Amino acid sequence: MPTIAITGKGGTGKTTFASLLVKHLSAENATVLAVDADPNSNLDVRLGMHVERTIGDLREDLLKEQFPAGVAKSELIEYQIRLALVEGDTFDLIAMGRPEGPGCYCYINNVLRDVLDRLSVNYDYVVIDNEAGMEHLSRRTTRDVDVLFIMSDVTVLGIVTASRIKKLSEGLNLVVGRTYLVLNEVENAIPESIKDQIQQQELDLIGAIPKDALIGEYALEGKSLFELPGESAAFKAVSAIAEHSITL
Repeated sequence: MPTIAITGKGGTGKTTFASLLVKHLSAENATVLAVDADPNSNLDVRLGMHVERTIGDLREDLLKEQFPAGVAKSELIEYQIRLALVEGDTFDLIAMGRPEGPGCYCYINNVLRDVLDRLSVNYDYVVIDNEAGMEHLSRRTTRDVDVLFIMSDVTVLGIVTASRIKKLSEGLNLVVGRTYLVLNEVENAIPESIKDQIQQQELDLIGAIPKDALIGEYALEGKSLFELPGESAAFKAVSAIAEHSITL
């Protein structure tokens, strides 16, 4: 059950990449659990779904709740998590929500991690749309990561930021199998200055996603990226990246 995480600074196309990756894996008849772990993300909209309840909401409620006698906390938490799971035709989605506020969440976080781990084994792939700070990964509320994709725009600053994110993931003592750089919205060829910067920062470039007018049109109209036609340049590029980096 490979776990795939996508991260990068804001505006680099993390959610778009995550959505197209879920679309690709679903087209390969794989069962996929999509995890929206970025509080500012709209993965549900991009996937054509609607999230009503997040793990963050659940955590807050559980901290206040008086558990009835004879009911195990872990059983109640697992039941609530399954209620938060949004089921689709070819994949399921769960949203982590915002980080917790003041209070002791140690027990609840531990149970959440265990329950999510048990839930994850029911899928061929887990795809996590994560924030740049990788808050949920650092809290170990998900399994270790098999493949980490770091998104960047085609700028020197973007490459430097991607390098910093990679170092951050290493500093969190996460178990990451492979880490790849993905360039987004590339027009024509990648400039030599960017290639040089990638080499200097010791990043492993797995692929580039071309600028695709259809992505902007779908975002403007609020349409699901699952409706993108197969000839979409962005979708073809994400599929090629997946085929070169993820065992199907």
